[in-house]
Amino acid sequence: MMQWLSDIFLSHSAVQAVVVLSLLCACGLAMGKIKVLGVSLGVAFVFFLGILAGYLGLSIDPQMLQYAQNFGLVLFVYALGLQVGPGFFGSFHKSGLRLNMLALTVVLVGTVLTLLLPLLGINLSDAVGIMCGATTNTPALAAAQQTLAQLHQPQSGAALGCAVTYPLGVVGVIMALALIRKVIVGPHDHLIGESEEEADHTFIAAYRVRNEGIIGKTVGDLARISPRKFVISRLWRDGKVTIPEADTILMPDDRLLVTMQDQDAAEAMQVLFGKQENTDWNKDDIDWNAIDSELVSQAILVTKPEINGRKLGSLGLRRHYGVNISRVNRGDLQLLATPDLRLLLGDRIIVVGHREAIKNVEKEVGNAVKMLDEPNLITVFIGMTLGLILGSIPIALPGISAPVKLGLAGGPIIVGILMGAFGPRIHVNAYTTTSANLMLRSIGLALYLACLGLASGPDFFATVVRPEGLLWVGTGFLITILPVLLVAVIALRVAHIDYAATCGMLSGAMANPMAMNYANDDIGSDRPAVAYASVYPLSMFMRVIIAQVLLLI
Repeated sequence: MMQWLSDIFLSHSAVQAVVVLSLLCACGLAMGKIKVLGVSLGVAFVFFLGILAGYLGLSIDPQMLQYAQNFGLVLFVYALGLQVGPGFFGSFHKSGLRLNMLALTVVLVGTVLTLLLPLLGINLSDAVGIMCGATTNTPALAAAQQTLAQLHQPQSGAALGCAVTYPLGVVGVIMALALIRKVIVGPHDHLIGESEEEADHTFIAAYRVRNEGIIGKTVGDLARISPRKFVISRLWRDGKVTIPEADTILMPDDRLLVTMQDQDAAEAMQVLFGKQENTDWNKDDIDWNAIDSELVSQAILVTKPEINGRKLGSLGLRRHYGVNISRVNRGDLQLLATPDLRLLLGDRIIVVGHREAIKNVEKEVGNAVKMLDEPNLITVFIGMTLGLILGSIPIALPGISAPVKLGLAGGPIIVGILMGAFGPRIHVNAYTTTSANLMLRSIGLALYLACLGLASGPDFFATVVRPEGLLWVGTGFLITILPVLLVAVIALRVAHIDYAATCGMLSGAMANPMAMNYANDDIGSDRPAVAYASVYPLSMFMRVIIAQVLLLI
């Protein structure tokens, strides 16, 4: 019996590797739910449990350890890219430039602090390792070790510097976010920006046609001359309700139910039509089917693969079936149903029309929930492959002898973002349900942290108790927390960026997915993940370059 247990837990084999990593992930995730002073570490606890296990002598085959660590990292960052891809470029146009400039400020401040470490007697190669651990950036460490090998200098100092500062690098950002929430964020500050909330929700209002300038004109004429996009879902005239078409002529005192992009457009629509009614049409408890007896409103799920990526106007639903599409719900987003809007699998289109016509629309777009229950794993594996190929391409930069690579983290997240954003346009089905995507991310991150902890554990405590160990830990903690707090003040108080986006930006700038997960759970929204993905590629690339440049200089 004892030999059997010893073989399972201690003898290097495929079974032993799976058992050890599974137990570390399970116990770490369970203990990570425990809150201390209102803060729980979540998945980050897996890392610390791995360090303890490694220190106590538990190990797995080195090749299996490296494989599981790399696979977990690739799985996590690719799934994250898929998740944020559909809204990534839209977010970048709105506020992404400011977020990236602030993230680069975090990188710059951390670099300046690193350059000051030799004044404390820390040699530069060790300082670069400390910086990589303090910013939880293992691709930068890999690049630094490659550069040290080319310079025929020892790599152990950089690796140990990263190992001893990594834990506080993880916890430091989470501590900083908690401190920012309690001290810097005021009671009147918004956790999620108002402007972003409005951009994610359509606005519905009813109008009476009183503007003499539009009487006798068609709905199509108004759509061409109006500076704001809108959809008229219902028209009441002489006690009857109809679905207006492009050639419908507007008459005096027509009553219109209009869907627009945001509440700011309501005043412009009032100028266009003449008079806005006082009824609030944006409440969650409105029974749209009780508004009139002739038309019904129904949400239909897009499940047919051939619809994925097609423009709404190209389907001709209004022309063929006499229905109107007023809105498209995409996750938590509410989008105006404009003709040029590209539909994605999983979208819910809000259709207004007669019951028989709506049944025909269901046949056209699918509405089969079971078809989306099974994620397209082919795309997942192909996407990860393409990401690894992209990450391994050497990029030559002027003045640097060693080429720079995006690495295991940079390549897959970029391909994931591109696949999520542009896959539908080339009819590539990259759809994964929210629960499936969360499962992929959680498994990948837990595996990565368990392996990283096991690899760091054996030398961790020995390095900490060395004379310079505490100095490394202290300086690493400063490199972690000072840039985060400084840029947080600038973002919240100067740039007036909301707390959710600030948390995601800071987590991405520090390459800290654990902090991003903490912010997501704290706020109850995926907005930090969008900001994280917006700044992560550029920040990670800059840190990889800086780690090499510092050593080459």
